[in-house]
Amino acid sequence: MKFTDLSNSIFEKTINDYHKSDNVDTPIQNPYKEKTIEYFLYLKNWIDTVQWHLEDIIRDPKIDPAEALLIKRRIDKSNQDRTDLVELIDSYFLDKYKDIEAVHSARINTESPAWAIDRLSILALKIYHMQQETLREDASDEHKEQAAKKLQVLLTQRVDLSTAIEELLEDIETGKKYMKVYKQMKMYNDPSLNPVLYGKS
Repeated sequence: MKFTDLSNSIFEKTINDYHKSDNVDTPIQNPYKEKTIEYFLYLKNWIDTVQWHLEDIIRDPKIDPAEALLIKRRIDKSNQDRTDLVELIDSYFLDKYKDIEAVHSARINTESPAWAIDRLSILALKIYHMQQETLREDASDEHKEQAAKKLQVLLTQRVDLSTAIEELLEDIETGKKYMKVYKQMKMYNDPSLNPVLYGKS
């Protein structure tokens, strides 16, 4: 099975699992064996799915400011968890291809495989929610038609992105491209790097 086929199927399962309760506080029940790539893909998309709905909640114009602040901090933590998962998935690829010798003309890609998979995860969420818009009973026919057109674009985008990821992995496997991963080093969460935080310590 292609890696993107595996990823897309797990992302679809994760999103469907979440929407059984459709609650941001639902405990995750990861069905895959711990520390396998399937386990990490499910966890990655679960984090993305919960954050998607937190982003919806915080945009409620009537939200209590104190609650909004709590959600904003929860989103900040989610962003850090998301980054950590991407770096962990990249570690999987680094280990998988550690014995591949790059050819002399090998080039580096603009993003690592895991960051491309990250975009695929978000795309799965866009597809799910756009599809829901095509089914809304309280929406106009025009709204549903526009949503259906956008859904087709998103589905095409998933095919194209999946193809590009597979081509990248093939290029790495054959030594035509090589991986080089940089830690994201998010500064706003680090008490030693965020001046608002270290200025108050």
